[in-house]
Amino acid sequence: MSADLARPLLERLRFLHEIGVRDLRLPVLPSAVGTGASSRAGAGSDGGAALSAIRAELGECTRCRLSDSRTRLVFGVGNPAADLMFVGEAPGRDEDLKGEPFVGRAGKLLDRMIGSIGLRREDVYIANVVKCRPPRNRNPQADEIETCQPFLAGQIDAISPKVIVTLGKFAASVLLGEEIAITRARGRFRMYRGIPLMPTFHPAYLLRQYTQQNRRAVYDDLLQVKSLIEGGRSPEPT
Repeated sequence: MSADLARPLLERLRFLHEIGVRDLRLPVLPSAVGTGASSRAGAGSDGGAALSAIRAELGECTRCRLSDSRTRLVFGVGNPAADLMFVGEAPGRDEDLKGEPFVGRAGKLLDRMIGSIGLRREDVYIANVVKCRPPRNRNPQADEIETCQPFLAGQIDAISPKVIVTLGKFAASVLLGEEIAITRARGRFRMYRGIPLMPTFHPAYLLRQYTQQNRRAVYDDLLQVKSLIEGGRSPEPT
């Protein structure tokens, strides 16, 4: 087995072991080409071009106060033809330094979450509600969200994923346009502009509350997402 296949397989097995899964049906192999890479090959170039245009329009953005303290703008990363898109809150320190979303400890855990359903980071698309790190990692403020929201909406339109997974209370509340309690909202599909949206726990929360129950809850959420992507019944609009 090549290293490219062995590493995500080992990460998947490790994550499943930690949430208490003991009986596995083999082979447990990650997707060879990723979400949508084969079925949506033509969409990749269109999505990539649209994302490039959005990034060019964003430029070295100074539209809100977050630009005053950031190191790098953090746009998004991943497959422009992805069936699955993850949306978080805002860049943290590691992301601000590197200019890429979810690259710190929470990012490594997100990679394992993705691997738990047989996918790789490069198979999906990852972005945040705002593109610059808020000072002292505070929550983004309403005017900052409003300024950045057209760019996130543009990313979603460019990729046109089959499913969006929001990571944590904040991202779900912004996209759904209502204040939600993540412990009650997670595990049930909602709709965002016609796209099924699954709220789940943020990896940073899991790092603080790394219980088997919480890890299992995230895995169950992602299994629903995987089933829908693979042709399961679409949820009723809510």
